[in-house]
Amino acid sequence: MPFASIIFTLCLITGIVYLVYLKRKERELIEQVTPITRGEWSERRVVLRLLKMGINPKAIFHDLYIQKPNGEYTQVDVAVATKAGIIVFEVKDYSGWIFGNEHQKYWTQLLAYGKEKHRFYNPVMQNSGHIQAIRQCLQQNPDTPIYSVIVFFGSSEFKDVTCNANNTFIIYPRSIQQVVSEILMQPNANFGNKYEIMNLFTKAVQNGNNPMIVSSQINSAAYYGRNTPQSTYTISFGNLFRFGGFSYRRRF
Repeated sequence: MPFASIIFTLCLITGIVYLVYLKRKERELIEQVTPITRGEWSERRVVLRLLKMGINPKAIFHDLYIQKPNGEYTQVDVAVATKAGIIVFEVKDYSGWIFGNEHQKYWTQLLAYGKEKHRFYNPVMQNSGHIQAIRQCLQQNPDTPIYSVIVFFGSSEFKDVTCNANNTFIIYPRSIQQVVSEILMQPNANFGNKYEIMNLFTKAVQNGNNPMIVSSQINSAAYYGRNTPQSTYTISFGNLFRFGGFSYRRRF
C-alpha cells in the first residue's frame, strides 16, 4: 500500500474514533439530566447546549408533565431553574419558510418554494399555556420571572416572524447560549420558595414515566388541536424581528 494511502487510512480511522469518543461524551452529558431515549432528539440537543454552557444538570428538567387545575396535563419540553428565574423551552423541528406572529392562532410553514403549505399551532401561545400551568402550581413563587424561549431546529427559515411579548424569544439553536446568557444577566429573581419549584419540576419529570399520564396528555392535546380553521392572514416578507424587547437582524 502506498505511503499516502496509509496516512489517509490512519487519519480516517483517527477521525472516526474521535467522533465516536465525542458522541459518547455527549451522551454521558445528556444522561446527567435525562435518558438518551427520552423525548425528541432536538429537545436533547437543547439539554446538551445548556450543559455545555455550564448550567448545573440538577437545574435542567426535560420532558415534564405538569398537571393543570382541571386535572389534565400539559407537556413541557425543557425547563431550567436559574438565579434570574425560570426558562421554559418549546422546541420545534421544521424545515421550510416560517410565517407568524404572537397574535395569530396558527402559523404557516411553506415548503417547495411556496408550493406546499402547512399550519401549526402558534408556539408562542403554546408555551404561554405551559407557563400559565407552571404559575398555577407555584403559589409560593408568584413574582418569579418566567422566560419563554421557542427554538426552531431543522432547516427552517424565519421569513416573517414577529413577537413583542415580554420575556419571549424565538430563535435558532445557535442562539441558545446568547439568549440564555442575556437572561442570566437580568437581576436575581425574587423567589418565595425555591423548593416548591424544584419539587414541581421533579414530580413533572416523574409523571413522564407514567404511561397513563402520557396517554392522557396526548389525547387532550389531540382534542384541542382538532378542527383547526384555515389561516386567513396574508403572508409577507420581513427582515427585522423583535424578540422580547430585543431587536435582532436575521443573523441567528
